[in-house]
Amino acid sequence: MIYLKVILQALTTITGGILALMMIYQLVISLFGFDRRVKDYADHDPESRFLVLVPAHNEERVIGDIIQNLQRMDYPRELYDFYIIADNCSDGTAEKARRMGARVIETRKAHPDDPTGKPIALRKALEALGDYQNRYDLMMIFDADNLMDTNMFREVNSQYLDKGKPDFIQCYLGAKNKQGVVAWFYYTGYTLTNRFFDLAKHRLGLNCAIGGTGFAMSTAYLHERGGWTTMSLTEDFEIQVEATLEGRRILWNHVARVYDEKPTSLCASIRQKIRWGQGHWYVALHNTVPLFRALFQRRIGIGEFLSLLTYMYSISAYVLALIQALVAGALMLMGKVTPLDSFSWNSLLSGAALFTYSYLFLFYWADWRDNGIPFNLKTIPVMVGGFFANLIVGAFNQIVGLLRCGDQQHWVKTEHRINSREATERKTVGLSSKAA
Repeated sequence: MIYLKVILQALTTITGGILALMMIYQLVISLFGFDRRVKDYADHDPESRFLVLVPAHNEERVIGDIIQNLQRMDYPRELYDFYIIADNCSDGTAEKARRMGARVIETRKAHPDDPTGKPIALRKALEALGDYQNRYDLMMIFDADNLMDTNMFREVNSQYLDKGKPDFIQCYLGAKNKQGVVAWFYYTGYTLTNRFFDLAKHRLGLNCAIGGTGFAMSTAYLHERGGWTTMSLTEDFEIQVEATLEGRRILWNHVARVYDEKPTSLCASIRQKIRWGQGHWYVALHNTVPLFRALFQRRIGIGEFLSLLTYMYSISAYVLALIQALVAGALMLMGKVTPLDSFSWNSLLSGAALFTYSYLFLFYWADWRDNGIPFNLKTIPVMVGGFFANLIVGAFNQIVGLLRCGDQQHWVKTEHRINSREATERKTVGLSSKAA
């Protein structure tokens, strides 16, 4: 029993140390998110040619909104083309898109048991388009439920030309809806990370995260890769890791926004985050050795190495916290410690201060600065309750995701239901351009 106690206490120390290092790193990064200069490039006349792809699986309900949005973009119409990828649709998505004047690429499974999903649809669409690298400079991907600022192509074009034509530009990830506890928690998370994670990293010259929608990618680099080759359940994270290991640049645009529909039910959220966890764990575990190799071969610097390593294993925080809780429980059941043994007013106060700054303060500051929404005392109970509920649900999601990470073939669609009329009635964000 003595040896078991020593092992358990050592496990607590190790997991606690890793969590502390991760937290310190994120706190340091967050300091660079307070910069008020969110636009660091000059305006340029429209020049870049855009290929826009919108994968859609049975999205008849919402597809009309993004088509109308793309038809009204503040950018010369001859400089961009958009295609709706009707992927294995059994509804009227393709027909509705064609009626509205959109170009449609239909993809079908050759056999009923063939894998499906966004990566496969993108690969087939690019193969159908042929020499896209000669006709376009940048490819942008949007989900079928998205809406975007009409100035997006203009802003991306300016940043692309002004910053030496980087390989990727990720735009601000906004929300179409935030009503309800589940959607609200998505909104708070993205609002916080947009500024104090992605913008902060961009200010430090580090690659930001690719969010799966609203990002531009160089068609030259895409063609060099052999088209869309990512096949995990988190194709955005996979291509981010691969590009970073090659020394490619991923910039952040805090001016132009894409608005995504967030899940409103707990079950839908759990399914989505388990899928994200499956893909994230798969990509992280398969790229840890290549990450160290890229550092030793000097393809990336120590800053980019730490940035990517921390992000790759950020989801392990849930697992580590659960391990700590289980070990503490085991020690109490063994009678080796009591709850009072580990109680400390200093620890309690420091933990409360850390939570207040890293979660509450940073969110409210970002929400005010980026969305013009002032602090509201009434939201604090939802924020605090949602945070601790997310710890429990998040641990479950990531553990299940880790156990299932070997399966990257079964894609579960998140249903989209909010159309423009409903979004307006819910008083969600609009499409007006955001001033820097």
